[in-house]
Amino acid sequence: MTVMLVEDDHLLAETLKHTLEQAGHHVLHLGDGINARERLTQKDHVINLVLLDLNLPGCSGLDVLAALRRHDRDTPVLILTARGAIEDRVKGLDLGADDYLAKPFSLDELEARIRALLRRRTLEIGGLSLNPLNQQLYLNGKSLALPPREQRLLVYLMRHAGQPVDKTQLTEQAFQGHTMGDNAIEVYVHRLRKHLCDSKVTLRTVRGLGYVLETE
Repeated sequence: MTVMLVEDDHLLAETLKHTLEQAGHHVLHLGDGINARERLTQKDHVINLVLLDLNLPGCSGLDVLAALRRHDRDTPVLILTARGAIEDRVKGLDLGADDYLAKPFSLDELEARIRALLRRRTLEIGGLSLNPLNQQLYLNGKSLALPPREQRLLVYLMRHAGQPVDKTQLTEQAFQGHTMGDNAIEVYVHRLRKHLCDSKVTLRTVRGLGYVLETE
């Protein structure tokens, strides 16, 4: 899972980054609000969870949150801040934050809050689901084991279910910019279709637009 940590306290950021990486997450650390806002306003930002300080250089965490929520209501946001005023907490929650943790906090509590948020964000389409805690896929209640590239492709399509996704998006986002020829992507799509053939989930080609994952 990719976690964006937006925190300008370098020492705290290093501690949190180490803790999250030890838990198996990929951590993107940004130390100012402007860069965070620019990244999160991208339609396909590929961030699974945001840990957001409110008091940031450049622009405030509340501005970052508002920019994200204008186009993305799903990515969970956990606010981390030393501010104790109730109005700050209320404003953050009203803008769409999912939870609020005041500094100082224990690392155990942070990890518990993250687990709780992710449990509420399980992806599911038809009989296909993804457990965000361990990144395990299930189809009709049974574990679906896929090679890494096929899994990244399927998870990306799940996150954009019902929307056509073109090969350029798949190369940049699902395959993290690695060079992938059109034929290679078609092979992965063909393999996924075989896995999904006995389910209510279909992976359809939309001429001129790409691929779309949808239920019958």
